[in-house]
Formats: sequence, structure tokens, C-alpha cells
Amino acid sequence: MDTPRIALITGAGSGIGRAVARGLLEDGWRVGLLGRRADALHATAAEADSDAVLVLPCDVGDPQAVRAAFDELSRRFGRLDLLFNNAGTGTPQVPLETLDPEVWLNCVNANLNGAFFCTQNAFRIMKSQQPRGGRIINNGSISASTPRPNNAPYTATKHAITGLTKASALDGRAFDIAVGQIDIGNADTEMARPMANGIIQPNGAVMVEPRIPLENVVDAIRYMAGLPLTTNALFLTVLATQQPFVGRG
Repeated sequence: MDTPRIALITGAGSGIGRAVARGLLEDGWRVGLLGRRADALHATAAEADSDAVLVLPCDVGDPQAVRAAFDELSRRFGRLDLLFNNAGTGTPQVPLETLDPEVWLNCVNANLNGAFFCTQNAFRIMKSQQPRGGRIINNGSISASTPRPNNAPYTATKHAITGLTKASALDGRAFDIAVGQIDIGNADTEMARPMANGIIQPNGAVMVEPRIPLENVVDAIRYMAGLPLTTNALFLTVLATQQPFVGRG
């Protein structure tokens, strides 16, 4: 019998995180579900075998809490093969000079600091376990390369995720740690559903944008997660074919 692979997914209580967790569980992974709301994590876990999931309520922006969560996963499952850095938050689309500084700080803490703290702890475990190594997939978003109007905090943090991906891919290379990034455009989650009523474009117009089913995102993550550690998908972009992207137009 094959040894189960172990994954940890942040932001696993809803949206992309929940969908990816369920997909990996279907594929036979054991999965740590990390997020701020225990009730949402338990809802994600409800359809799975209790031996295959571990609910880890945690704020990714709290480095001590993150370390404790990774230690608990290591005690329960013995290793870590995959980290999906998915947790994050958006910000209101308002002129940047009017943005409350607390909104900026919260966005940086959730989107960037949290991914770094989780990456630190994944490296710590993956370097020391036998067999050594593992994979980290960062959720970059289309905004990791191309901004939306009035969206500086989210765009800045997602551009920074690209830097984190490249730096940690380099630093992990000698230790069999493969780090890649998936940039997802308009997945059909609660966050994207307001697009059904139209979203502002760079020219000031409001336009309804197409969305893609979550299943397509899950399949892309399955592909990346299933590669041998000798192969890395460094960057993968998945989006609706008709979505404004290059130049946002």
C-alpha cells in the first residue's frame, strides 16, 4: 500500500481552499485544513474520513500560531509533502489615498506575511524529514502580474508573492523543495460573484466578466501537486478565456 501523501492548505474554510482540499482528499491525500474559522474548517472536513483530515484553526498572520499548527500537523501525520499557500483577503476598490491604513496592514498580513510564515515552517519540516523535500504552491492571482483599478494593496501583496515564489524556489532547490505559483483568474467563488453584476475596468466602464468553475482550478492544482519533485511548474495561469487580462483590456 502506498504511503499517504500529506498536504496543508491555508484558507481551507471556503472557496478555492475548500475545493482543493476536497479534491486532494478524493485523491487519497491526508490534509491539514488551516484557517481562521473553526466552523468553516469543520464544514470542509465534514465529508471526509476523520482520519484523513486535521482541522487547524489559525491566523496565518500570527507566526507563533502558524508554527504551532505546523507542529501539530507533523505530530499527527509525520511529514509534509505539499503546502498550498492560499489564504488571503481583498480590499475595497477605492482611490488609494482614501484607503484606511489598517486595511493595508491587514491585507499585507494575510496575503504576504502569512504566506511567508507558512513557507518558513514548511521549509523547516521538509528539510528535516525523510525522504527529504516537498512542494509548495502559492496562490498568486492574476493581480500578481496585472492590477485592477483602485486595488493597490492586493496587487502589491500579490506581486510580492511572485518574489517569494522565485526566492523560495531558489532556496529550496538544494533541499528537494519545489516551489511554484498558480495565478487564478475569476474562479467562481463567493469573492468573484459580484462580477456577475459588473466590475470596474481600467477605462472606467463597468463590465460583467466571465468566470471559470472551481473544478478547473482543482484540476490545475492536482496537476502541479502530482509532479515528481524533479519537475516543477514554476508558474501556471488559469483563467476564463474571455477574461480581460493582458492590459486588463
